[in-house]
Amino acid sequence: MPHQRRIALIGEIERIRGSRVICYLTSLRPGVPSQIAEDQVRIFFDHLMELPVRPAPKLDVFLCSNGGNGTVPWRLVALFREYATSFNVLIPYRAYSAASLLALGADEIVMHPFAELGPIDPTVSNEFNPIDPQGRRIGISVEDVRAYIGFIKETVGITHEDELIQAVRVLAEKVHPLALGNVERFVMQSRMIATKILKTHMREDTADHKISQIVETMASKLYFHGHPINRREARNDLRLKVAESVDPGLEKAMWDLYVDFENEFRNQDQFNPHSSLVNAPLTSAGTRGHQEVMLHAVIESICRSSAYCTTRRYTLLPTPPGQVAIQEDPLTQGWNHSLVPSPAPANPPSTT
Repeated sequence: MPHQRRIALIGEIERIRGSRVICYLTSLRPGVPSQIAEDQVRIFFDHLMELPVRPAPKLDVFLCSNGGNGTVPWRLVALFREYATSFNVLIPYRAYSAASLLALGADEIVMHPFAELGPIDPTVSNEFNPIDPQGRRIGISVEDVRAYIGFIKETVGITHEDELIQAVRVLAEKVHPLALGNVERFVMQSRMIATKILKTHMREDTADHKISQIVETMASKLYFHGHPINRREARNDLRLKVAESVDPGLEKAMWDLYVDFENEFRNQDQFNPHSSLVNAPLTSAGTRGHQEVMLHAVIESICRSSAYCTTRRYTLLPTPPGQVAIQEDPLTQGWNHSLVPSPAPANPPSTT
């Protein structure tokens, strides 16, 4: 069982750090939609209730995710502060977007040499967003909208009011005005949450301008949403609370634990339903079908493992030559939980 196998690795990190560890990962597997989401807060609460001492003197969150809902980090940081005197984040690989926001709330960020943070500018999607040729909503990057205006004013050199209005009108013809308004609302929310998160551990000894500088840099000055922030840049340029040095034994334990999760998520195996369907047997209806179980998120500690999985059936439908049509049918979805039984006492009580 994967959880049973990882207990020793989690325990080794706890021994080195003198902490309690909760792992929080979402899938990085190409083709599998996974993100930080609201329902995970409730699952975290169950894990925090397993802590032997509350508040825990030291809580470490082992974190890897491409991001997701930008309000979840604030809820989690507030929860961690209720259940731990010291809250820290261990990053073996990626902690992008909303995961970077979560890391900002830590008293200490421990980054593996391979670890990366990312900018916190949100990508916004709602019912007013443009639609791509496949019928999917296109996410709008907040900084892309701002960069467009900056391009018109600074690169092209248009500063006359009437010409600027025309440039905005062109943008509004391609993107619904309410989608653009939603972009501004989300960028303000992202900055507000980042500020509140930083203030949970940067108070009297830190000037407000330092917090503002961190937020501005991570929200706007990195220019590209996919910019990877290594641990040297995070510590020296952004002045985040990144550990100066990491014990080699801890680095190895962090990477070994990540690789175990990576294998379970199948992060290096791109999901392509068509390739699986090509060799699937024909059904009585003359179609080819394939069933896939996908792991999307894991929250795990020594005592408990929680995994969000979906089961989907893909059917290759008959089409004219040169065309491909795949039908996707969700079969099951939800959280699966497993508990590690408590060890039996050394001297069982007498039944007489």
